Amino acid sequence: MKTMTEPKPPLVVSNVIFFVTVNLLGFVAAPLYGLMVGFSGWAWLAAAVIWIASGLSITVGYHRLWSHRTFRAAWPLRLALAVFGTFSLQNSILIWAARHRVHHRHVDDVDRDPHSIKSGFWHAHMGWMTRHWKTSEVNFDEVPDLQKDPIVMWQHKLYWPAVWTLNLGVPAGLGWLAGDVLGMILLAGAFRLAFSQQCTFFINSLAHTWGRRGHSLDNTARDNGWIALVTWGEGYHNFHHAFQADYRNGLSWWHFDPGKWLVAACNWVGLARELKRTAKFKVQRARLQVRFLELERRLASPDALTTWREVFEREYQQFRETVNQWQAVQAERVQAGADAVRDRWHKIEFRTRYKELEYRLKMQGRRLAALQRNLQPQPA
Repeated sequence: MKTMTEPKPPLVVSNVIFFVTVNLLGFVAAPLYGLMVGFSGWAWLAAAVIWIASGLSITVGYHRLWSHRTFRAAWPLRLALAVFGTFSLQNSILIWAARHRVHHRHVDDVDRDPHSIKSGFWHAHMGWMTRHWKTSEVNFDEVPDLQKDPIVMWQHKLYWPAVWTLNLGVPAGLGWLAGDVLGMILLAGAFRLAFSQQCTFFINSLAHTWGRRGHSLDNTARDNGWIALVTWGEGYHNFHHAFQADYRNGLSWWHFDPGKWLVAACNWVGLARELKRTAKFKVQRARLQVRFLELERRLASPDALTTWREVFEREYQQFRETVNQWQAVQAERVQAGADAVRDRWHKIEFRTRYKELEYRLKMQGRRLAALQRNLQPQPA
């Protein structure tokens, strides 16, 4: 485990120079240029389009498609996500996914998680990229499936020429066409890149610090709608860590999750398929497990009434019975086989039983919420 007394590894000089340069150009030079000279409407339009396309390519492509395999995509969509993801300058898909899979497997472990929040906010945000930390080393054994993807390998091999072409060449070319080369480079190039990177880095730092853990208490990931607004829906991070195989991050329809909407739209037009969704019962079960843990801690107080402990025990016993019944229905469905499940009567019969169990958990969730309110300290 890293300690404050251990010497820090040497700096990754190229990364430090890059971050200093891009952030000075993006957050200092670009605003000054805007105040003294001003940006054309074309520069603002280009910056917005590239920011949206590159941001969605990271969350939909790098993250949900390639890192977690939450859906399958046709080659035109994969190609577009690979190209526009390169605009974000967050390394190749292969390297990004390899590190991200390690993060999920060893989240919060300071000796194995590349950007563990337990190593400090700055380390999780950017520090893990500025030094030669052992945890930041790339293990390509994590991504054997991606090494078979020709688009992933094509982007990996041509990554750095593509980075310079897209992040400098494209803004310069658009600026030449619009008659404002420097303004376009500063706004659509430097500012857009610096801003989008800082927003992405918040997922590793702020989304493990600020928010609610409603689906799992096993790690530091939090759900926060405010963070979702600047991360293309990635702010519902506790749900994501609990159900990383789900193509959604924002579970409810009203959750701001453009990544989810884009995947669904691509599915509708035939560019995406086999979208993975977590069963509603599993989500409800996870939420109730968190509530039971929170209630158990409150009832551990010597001030807690015996009657409330008895209510808790009854509720927990009912919860276990409901889960056991759901597992029994699952086993019965598997045993029935695909042909039986495709039969209209069997299909409706299984669906009805699932809905009944989901409703039972929903009602129990309301009772537990009421119990939590009763256990809250009353004002003097």
